[in-house]
Amino acid sequence: MLHPADQLAFDKAMVTQPVWNRFNTASEALRLDENVLLHAGPAFASPDQITAPVLNSACVAAVWQGLAQNFDQAEAMINAGEVILKPAQEHDVVTPLAAVVSADMPLHTVYDAWRGQQRVYAPINAGNRPAMRLGLRSEAVLNHIRWLNTRFLDVLEKGIAEGIALVPLAVIGLMGGDDCHGRTPVAAQALIAELKDRSTSGITDDDVLAFMDSSPSLFLNLWMAATKCMMKLAEGIDGSSFVTAAGGNGREVGIQISGLPGRWFTIPASPPKGAFDVDLPQDRALGAIGDSAVVEAFGLGAMAIDLSPEQKKGLGAYLPDDAQARMSGLSVGAHPYFRALNVQLGSTARGAVKQGSGPVIGLGILDRLGEAGRLGGGIYDMPVAPFADALKALET
Repeated sequence: MLHPADQLAFDKAMVTQPVWNRFNTASEALRLDENVLLHAGPAFASPDQITAPVLNSACVAAVWQGLAQNFDQAEAMINAGEVILKPAQEHDVVTPLAAVVSADMPLHTVYDAWRGQQRVYAPINAGNRPAMRLGLRSEAVLNHIRWLNTRFLDVLEKGIAEGIALVPLAVIGLMGGDDCHGRTPVAAQALIAELKDRSTSGITDDDVLAFMDSSPSLFLNLWMAATKCMMKLAEGIDGSSFVTAAGGNGREVGIQISGLPGRWFTIPASPPKGAFDVDLPQDRALGAIGDSAVVEAFGLGAMAIDLSPEQKKGLGAYLPDDAQARMSGLSVGAHPYFRALNVQLGSTARGAVKQGSGPVIGLGILDRLGEAGRLGGGIYDMPVAPFADALKALET
């Protein structure tokens, strides 16, 4: 039987309508200091612990922000503590893989339209062009960020209109074979159709249209923010072990729970298991990274892989033997919009301890040296340890 505090947290999370209605910068919305950059997962213990891909992206973000004139100067400022890295989720921001957010970067604003009490932010997805999330330090990544945050931003702003509800798009995606994490092309096309329909003169920029057509992950960052928005509304329930944060920074992976808001429970990050798309040894794989783990903690992504035959075809061989048991044993209940799909959502530390394992998480595998970018895709088998630690702290 579900613990009453976990049921209450779940109910609060589910009674939510996440809507993307505008862009804000972290400076505007969160009063983020100009010299602070936000990264995925828990905090790094010190600058020398920052993983190479995150450091690369931080250098790109610092130059984009105008904090440094070049990447080498940016790295020196980070190492000296003049530019500070902090966890994005502690500032109501989610960011994928090694992507880093700076104070003036335009962010999708996703809010709870039913109560208006919560907002969560995410950067624009960089698609299949040189992307900051891959952890590469290059002029190509910097130039693409500049394009995203100007020319592409202009098109997106004209298409938002009164706001776009994100759960209905996720349902369309799941019904069409998405898993809402590793695979999102159906939801992305539904999003693009909304943007085109809401733009008064349509979308006429050929470069933007080409980018949209070649970027099946455009929906992901928005869905990460929507998921986090629902999780945030479950925070602060006394005695609740409902999972409200999950992510990795490449060195550590961690979670937070409702009854202990703001407190990370972490373990060393091992790499996801999966095939490489490049000819490099397996020891080049970085540990699990990215705030997109919130999607699996919410019950989708690899935790709903049966809805996505293509995703299961690619990653099914790397799922643990008890994956099916986890998909049912870790989940909490149904969301009204997802009932037709028979999808159970949410997760709790109590459920993980009882199951003896955490969720399975589909993740991109990055090069730990920060040289080759994405090596492939895989499954991160999250151990039960951080859930057990969280439950012990909750019950102490």
